[in-house]
Amino acid sequence: MLSAHLNVLDPRSYSNLLLGVDHFFSAFHLLTSTFSIQEATLEDIRLAFNEKRLTSKQLVEFYLEEISNLNPILFAVIETNPDALIQAENADRERELKDVTTELPFLHGVPILLKDLISTKDKLNTTAGSLALLGSVVRRDAGVVKRLRESGAVILGKASLSEWAHFRSFAIPSGWSARGLQGKVTISVAANLVAVSLGTETDGSILCPSSQNSVVGFKPTVGLTSRGGVVPVSLRQDSVGPICRTVSDAVIVLDAIVGYDPLDEATKTASQFIPKGGYKQFLTASGLKGKRLGVVMKHSLLDHPIEMLRREGATVIEDLSIPNMEVIKDWTKSGERTALLAEFKMSLNAYLKVLVKSPVRSLADVIAYNEKFAEEEKVEEWGQELFLAAEATNGMGKKERTALQKMEKLSRNGLEKLMKEKELDAIVSLGSKMSNVLAIGGCPGINVPAGYDSEGVPFGITFGGLRFSEPKLIEIAYGFEQSTLIRKPPKFKAQGTQRKQSCCFL
Repeated sequence: MLSAHLNVLDPRSYSNLLLGVDHFFSAFHLLTSTFSIQEATLEDIRLAFNEKRLTSKQLVEFYLEEISNLNPILFAVIETNPDALIQAENADRERELKDVTTELPFLHGVPILLKDLISTKDKLNTTAGSLALLGSVVRRDAGVVKRLRESGAVILGKASLSEWAHFRSFAIPSGWSARGLQGKVTISVAANLVAVSLGTETDGSILCPSSQNSVVGFKPTVGLTSRGGVVPVSLRQDSVGPICRTVSDAVIVLDAIVGYDPLDEATKTASQFIPKGGYKQFLTASGLKGKRLGVVMKHSLLDHPIEMLRREGATVIEDLSIPNMEVIKDWTKSGERTALLAEFKMSLNAYLKVLVKSPVRSLADVIAYNEKFAEEEKVEEWGQELFLAAEATNGMGKKERTALQKMEKLSRNGLEKLMKEKELDAIVSLGSKMSNVLAIGGCPGINVPAGYDSEGVPFGITFGGLRFSEPKLIEIAYGFEQSTLIRKPPKFKAQGTQRKQSCCFL
């Protein structure tokens, strides 16, 4: 949730994760007679479908088998969809029956995992990782899920997350939930357990784990994608976006989910900013040429990426600073904490109230549930101090309105002013270091794999911009990705005599 306060899972888990199973991670070696699953992109899958070298059912079966084999170790998936194979078979039939002149959507027949905040009106649960919501029934698919289904995507299951988007207590380890246990956040895409996935971000939850797991995470402008039917933290800051292995895959998913949703007032102007023809047109290898980029919070790991940006034709201005950055990064000083606590209570109560069926109907009910089932929810170990602080709020009073005004001023006189004065197309930072800046302004950001440190731990580079600047960010991110192609799939090797495997970059 809030990256500045996350007890982030040690990123070495990506390269040092021991797998105590005999299964030898066939995701990186299995070949069908005509198609390689390893690192397959949406373009690869689409071509294989069209050339009848692969069916949606085969692809779903493969991913389900990998999840079955590896999830007891990775805890990357909370549950799989019992109807996934039926959806896949339907997609295969539609593909067989389609007119040769009809082009199916890119996501047709493609499995996708959804963060367990995103509602689905099917046999899957939507619980925010909490036992308190287990068995609850939603009224309808989330707005983004409705669009995914219209694109023909197969809903494979729900991915792990930090319980309640890490807004119950900062003492809870990142990636832990009572339902999913200690999940390895974004590892499902990184480890090829699924083609693409959909996440959410309030402040860091897409950009941070994407950076640490060498995948692409795209946090869109708030209001570009619907939050209708998504378990909320803040309707002012929440954003739904893709987590994929490549920029092109992320953009294809983005194209499928953007647009107006009557159940999310913030999307009412989205159509004004969605370019005719969609976002895929901005996937140009020469996208960096002529761009002006500003580096904030410079780090030595960015030296080589900056060199690559310049080599591809970008003008890079280093050592820039965003005014009042120390205040922005401290959520107690920026006003973010004050606003989020009140917003969380109001938005969560509204979400719970309209559920068809639910064991809990308010934040107060959730707090009481956690106290009653303290052992399962590990309340004694990690508490629920944010829940209690949120429950103590009483709407958007003077204090909360002052906090909102302060954040608006910090954003206006910070990121917006810097980018206009320096005539920048985007700002650049290591990993998710500027997630707070983007969060308070509702601004977009995209993380792209950028390298590995001396111990083989992945790190990413984030390109951030002003609201609705997605076209420029896509050009920049794709240009950088294509010039570096730095991502490596994890490799597993036996260690010692116990026949355990470790996910290593070799």
